Amino acid sequence: MTDADTRARTELIVRSLDQAFAPLMEADPVAFRAKYRKMAADPHAFYRGSACVFYADVSEEPDDYVDDRCSRIWIHGDLHVENFGTYLNSDGRLVFDVNDFDEAYLGHYTWDLQRFAASLALVGWQKALPEATVRQLIARYVRAYLLQINHYRDSADDDDFALHLDNSTGAVLEALVLARQIRRADLLDGMTMLEGGVRRFAGDASVRPLGKAERAKVVAAFEGYLETIPESKRFDRDLFYELRDVVGKSGFGIGSAGLPAYNLLVEGYSQALDNDVVLSMKQANVPALGRFVDSAAVDGYFEHEGHRTVVSQRALQVHTDPLLGHTSLDGVGYVVAEVSPYEVDLDWGGLNEPDEIATVVDQLGRATAKIHCASDEDSSQDLVDFQVEEVIGQALEGRRKAFTEYVVDWGLAYATRVREDHALFVDAFREGEIGISAT
Repeated sequence: MTDADTRARTELIVRSLDQAFAPLMEADPVAFRAKYRKMAADPHAFYRGSACVFYADVSEEPDDYVDDRCSRIWIHGDLHVENFGTYLNSDGRLVFDVNDFDEAYLGHYTWDLQRFAASLALVGWQKALPEATVRQLIARYVRAYLLQINHYRDSADDDDFALHLDNSTGAVLEALVLARQIRRADLLDGMTMLEGGVRRFAGDASVRPLGKAERAKVVAAFEGYLETIPESKRFDRDLFYELRDVVGKSGFGIGSAGLPAYNLLVEGYSQALDNDVVLSMKQANVPALGRFVDSAAVDGYFEHEGHRTVVSQRALQVHTDPLLGHTSLDGVGYVVAEVSPYEVDLDWGGLNEPDEIATVVDQLGRATAKIHCASDEDSSQDLVDFQVEEVIGQALEGRRKAFTEYVVDWGLAYATRVREDHALFVDAFREGEIGISAT
């Protein structure tokens, strides 16, 4: 790039980050300094934290593989390789699936595939895999996605596929087995202490006690949240929802830096101490892609960003967390969900051989198709009122090979762009150009 090109690209990165995070940076500069240091560590960490830059780019590009309908379906919005893991669904089964729905919104199905492809290319580069191997891995992911789309077109049941203990393999199965071995008591023992025979949150650097006025606001918000749990997922026992303790929470990862949050301890299925449940109440933010599309008609559908996140997750995930809900605090939307002991993220550090990664991407491609095509049984949204698999299948009729090649080429090219952007970001951060001092 010329010096002028470099300067223009740096300005786009700085502008995108500022537009996405300026209020949060001002509210909590320390959290954002930590976020940006994590992003500076390597290109993939930068990519994870800069979805706003991704959408500044893709929203300006022509997209030959979408039509009017499949350009506005529910998508994950931040689909990189590390946003997959285990959870315990509302049927009590351990499932491996896409996680972290903070950026979920309506958009092009291709954007999820492109974002994943570039992420996989970045990981392949960090593992020093040959380009030909990375191409093969991205193509496998896309082909697995398309095969699952076919499955949904041929099946009357959209929720009949899930990755669980009896049909997964490789690192995905390892994550599920590890999740099964975790005990709820271990999570509780790490976060709480016993006081007079009752659990209370233990103090550490990541939590803070609340004053009387703030606690009262959070308790009121909790009561409002209870009304947003679908009737079919409500537990019969009033005891279950009895609030035991509340603390302020900080120390989230790259994506949630600066967002106010609370942990709430509630009585569980019984008065046995190992059944208590920890809930997270976290402020929701505007989704990255929402800043780059015409969102006027869509935004009016939601009460606030917390509502948008919950509606989106129920539209994308089958059998969601039975405690998932939303509320508002001081007029701002929050998402409430269980801090589950059964969440285990896919460990990419242990995946180094191409055949091991191939086994994983086959499964991740199918999981991606599932979130596009299958909704939770309590999803009440009507913004997408057609069969997604049909419109995607029709848009790609006779062009699947070309589409696969397109996603492969795009992912590799954009990964190169991200590596260059990472260096520009680090320089801009060091020089204090991104709205927050590096020291």
